[in-house]
Amino acid sequence: MADATQEFTAETDQTPDVDQEKRMATRRKWLLRLLIAVLVLGALYGMWYVLVGRNHVSTDNAYVNAEVAQVTPLISAQAIEVNVTDTQAVKKGDILVKLDPTNARIAVEQAQADLAEARRRFRQTSATSGALSAQVTARGADIAQAQAQLATAQADFEKARVDLQRREALAPDGAVSGDELTSARKGYAAAKAALDLARAGVAQAQASRVAAAGELAANDALVKGSTEDTDPAVLAAKAKLDSAQLDLARTIIRAPVDGVVTKRQVQVGQRVTQGSPIMTIVPITQVYVDANFKERQLRYVKVGMPAELTADIYGSGVVYHGRIIGFAGGTGSSMSLIPAQNATGNWIKVVQRLPIRIALDPKELAEHPLRVGLSMEVDVDISGD
Repeated sequence: MADATQEFTAETDQTPDVDQEKRMATRRKWLLRLLIAVLVLGALYGMWYVLVGRNHVSTDNAYVNAEVAQVTPLISAQAIEVNVTDTQAVKKGDILVKLDPTNARIAVEQAQADLAEARRRFRQTSATSGALSAQVTARGADIAQAQAQLATAQADFEKARVDLQRREALAPDGAVSGDELTSARKGYAAAKAALDLARAGVAQAQASRVAAAGELAANDALVKGSTEDTDPAVLAAKAKLDSAQLDLARTIIRAPVDGVVTKRQVQVGQRVTQGSPIMTIVPITQVYVDANFKERQLRYVKVGMPAELTADIYGSGVVYHGRIIGFAGGTGSSMSLIPAQNATGNWIKVVQRLPIRIALDPKELAEHPLRVGLSMEVDVDISGD
């Protein structure tokens, strides 16, 4: 009986050791399986990296962007009609806003009157040239007349001089009376005065002709080589009219591009100021993606490489295809409003990100439109294929 009890006690003592050995064997089996799985996964990852992973760089720091068009009035006037609202799609050339055209129309009418006046002045100046030319001819005739009078006065003077000399020669012999001698002297003086007057008349006629010729030359200078349409004053008036008509056309504000109206800031009755933005149009068919890659990721990235993109708004089921079209001129931090200053003793290197621009396939954009600011995930194939 005692022997049986001892055997039972020994078997009982050995049972925990057997169970422990079984548990250890099971644990070693699972650890081995786990190790094999890790090694297999590592090998698979290594194969994937060698074949695929090393040829791709990716980032989720990417956003949709576009060259948005700011709509600004080119004249200051009151808005009398607003035809669009925020989120409305418009086509290039659609009327967005109409401004009060009253002042612009008045300016056009004034410019038209100035142009008519300039044309009238040119025609008047051209006609004046004919009149001045006739005056020059008339002054030439006056000179000829004055010269004829001078010749007559010269002959009369010579006759009076000879008569006086003859009478003065006879006076000592008493052959000529004193009255006759006095009369001869008066005739001589009168002839001399008439001669001086005739000479002055010739000089005056010549001066008048020179003045008339100067006026003709000055008037000809205004119209010489010009027509009514090429006259400088007419051209200036035309330019003023064109400017006024342009301002009148600018009272109708049209969409500069196809897109969606955003941030409309104008109301009917509001006076808008020249150059102040009144709305923004986002060309959603021409958006692109700005992807911010780490500087180490860009070692082999080049312009023209293909990229695949997904948008958070559509999920991974919609894949966009694009190409890199350019690199930014500086990192995001260097182009910030207040660039980082690292000239300190406790400087810590921070990995920088450089924006690159990716153009998207227009057909894919038409099927799944994007909006500015949406988040994107970008994967760039750097294999060069």
